[in-house]
Amino acid sequence: MVGSDRSGFLVASGVVKVYPSEPESVLALDGVDVDIAEGEFIAVTGRSGSGKTTLLNCLSGLDRIDAGSVVFDGVDLAAADDATRTDLRRKRMGFVFQAPNLLPVFSALENVTLPLVFNGASRGEARIIAREALERVGVGHRCDQKPGEMSGGEQQRVSIARAFVKRPRIVWADEPTGNLDSNSAELVMDLLGELRADGTTLMLVTHDLDLAARADRGIEMRDGRVVGERVP
Repeated sequence: MVGSDRSGFLVASGVVKVYPSEPESVLALDGVDVDIAEGEFIAVTGRSGSGKTTLLNCLSGLDRIDAGSVVFDGVDLAAADDATRTDLRRKRMGFVFQAPNLLPVFSALENVTLPLVFNGASRGEARIIAREALERVGVGHRCDQKPGEMSGGEQQRVSIARAFVKRPRIVWADEPTGNLDSNSAELVMDLLGELRADGTTLMLVTHDLDLAARADRGIEMRDGRVVGERVP
């Protein structure tokens, strides 16, 4: 098992994911084993179609697996019902995708406030915390701006603030710099590194080996399998 000597904060064993298709189904993950320690920064690399994003979706509970097990923070995601998995994602996980996926009719402040309100914070408290988060990622001056009024790099910074604001146990980042120019990409990775230094576990999916080299550990995917590992 990849990383089998680690703490077991997240343990995936024999994970299989099949996508029905014509003329035949696609085996996206083929018996994958992964063990992630709490507080670790792990990068997943591989060519397009290798299974990187599918792995992230299955480990985070966004997709159901067809065989094997995924145990996150003591909870078996494969055995959990949809409500339990949704609750885990809302309270213990954060997500940063290639597209910022901000709500276009809401301001930056409102976009970051929403996860806190959904988790039980009052609107007043949530706005204070969200404003601090936006200041921290360098877009405090954009609090009242809607996504369409910001650059791509600024939007991604807002999405990072949204992911980290509720202090999740783990943040999943799927090609977070894919739509950015090199300077913006560098700033986003610096920011992820700074926030991850607070102790949040981070899994980064990327095709960029230079970005992957920043991680504590890396795994390489090919044809739905883990074929290599870079360790400290």
